[in-house]
Amino acid sequence: MSNETKTSLAAVKRAQRRPLTQDGLSKAYQQSTAATAGLTYYDLQPGALSLYPVTTPLRNRIPRVGTGRGVQANWRAVTGININSLGVGVSEGNRGGVIATSTQDYMAAFRGLGLEDYVTFEADYAAAGFDDVKALAVNGLLRALMIGEEKVILGGNTSCPLGATPNPTVADAATGGSLPANSAVSVRVAALTLEGYLGSSVIGGVRGQVSRSNADGSSDSYGGGTAKMSAGASVTTANDGSASHKLTATVAPVTGAVGYAWFWGASGSEVLGAITTINSLIITAAATGTQTAASLGGNDNSVNGLVFDGLLTQIVKPGSNAYVYAMPTGAAGQGTPLTADGVGGVVEIDAALQHFWDAYRLSPTTIWVSSQEQINITRKVLQGSSNSALRFSVGADQSNLAGGQMVTTYLNKFSMDGAKAINVLPHPNLPAGTILFDTEVLPYPLSGVASLLQMKTRRDYYQIEWPVKARRYEYGVYFDGVLQNYFPPAFGMITNIANG
Repeated sequence: MSNETKTSLAAVKRAQRRPLTQDGLSKAYQQSTAATAGLTYYDLQPGALSLYPVTTPLRNRIPRVGTGRGVQANWRAVTGININSLGVGVSEGNRGGVIATSTQDYMAAFRGLGLEDYVTFEADYAAAGFDDVKALAVNGLLRALMIGEEKVILGGNTSCPLGATPNPTVADAATGGSLPANSAVSVRVAALTLEGYLGSSVIGGVRGQVSRSNADGSSDSYGGGTAKMSAGASVTTANDGSASHKLTATVAPVTGAVGYAWFWGASGSEVLGAITTINSLIITAAATGTQTAASLGGNDNSVNGLVFDGLLTQIVKPGSNAYVYAMPTGAAGQGTPLTADGVGGVVEIDAALQHFWDAYRLSPTTIWVSSQEQINITRKVLQGSSNSALRFSVGADQSNLAGGQMVTTYLNKFSMDGAKAINVLPHPNLPAGTILFDTEVLPYPLSGVASLLQMKTRRDYYQIEWPVKARRYEYGVYFDGVLQNYFPPAFGMITNIANG
């Protein structure tokens, strides 16, 4: 055996007698402690999961008609025959009286809606074998546009400015808060449209005039949904040495508003402290926001000229003859909730349904509510003696008993076909404090209207892949159209509803 062979065998025997050290030829392989450390397989499912809601119930059910031409949709409706109620009796040999017919002209300007996104070349390279990021970008744009369109269908406002918010009434309620004695506080308030409410928060502020930079370098300005700010209403807490004062603030309800932004502090330095869906507030401490009332300026920014009028706006629009009811103010900060009638109904809902029958001989088909109002309606229906109308069937297997009740339909007592069940459905964008009555079809013979609402489009959803001008792929998804409402009196709303 050669000396070289002897040396190699000796090295092997030494290695067998002791473990390898950190500075040896190798070390033991163990499972890494982190998913991205060591020689560890990364168990990633190909394709990114789209885990976000695309809930668009109005958009889904409204028919889309692609026959739009010109700059606006125009239509005329016969809204009444024999409106003077001439008698139908005739004398021998003579002709009957001549009836009067009422008509109404409607128009709605077309608007374009759209969004854009892009994918860099490097992002496309990096995603190869995992996902098609270009397709993902376009798919995300379409879904985002649908979500945005739903909000416009519900509450877009291009023609009904809220104007100046009325001045609030403020009073010192003495105890129950943490405001110091002999402290001067000024309170200001601004009414909010649906767009303004959905885009607002105490931390982020409310939107006045919005200036948006676009993908092509241009810019657009539009109202963010906030009415002109009220003047300040000042009060000085009592000089009683207490540090437990609170204030009550109330403003007259603003037609078309679904919320109110409240600012308070020293006069001229008021900051945002609360956003409510009723027209009053209890102030117990200093405002926690950072946006100043002065930053919103003195203009009414409630109208967005880039969108079309949605249902809430069409209902409150002058001359619509739609049903609008605001709940009474009630106690400041508490408001007035819906009222149980004691026999399984809600007073305010029955009043609305009776109006639809008495005035137009029709019945809504859906009552859209927020999650808060769906709970409150359920409580009112089950309140008082109404539970005697309910029967629960319980089997022998008690483990199958389920708790909880929810009203999903409401019985309309005022219908030509007798009692009629109306769906009560939550809408993802409807604020607490507002109920929307929606009618799909008219019970009128020969009306010629298959659906009361339709999206009339000059061009429905389309995708644009822009020419490459930088090392990225740029996409836009758009549509151009308008919401047509053939008979606004078939719709209605209840607002300013307090929780309870």
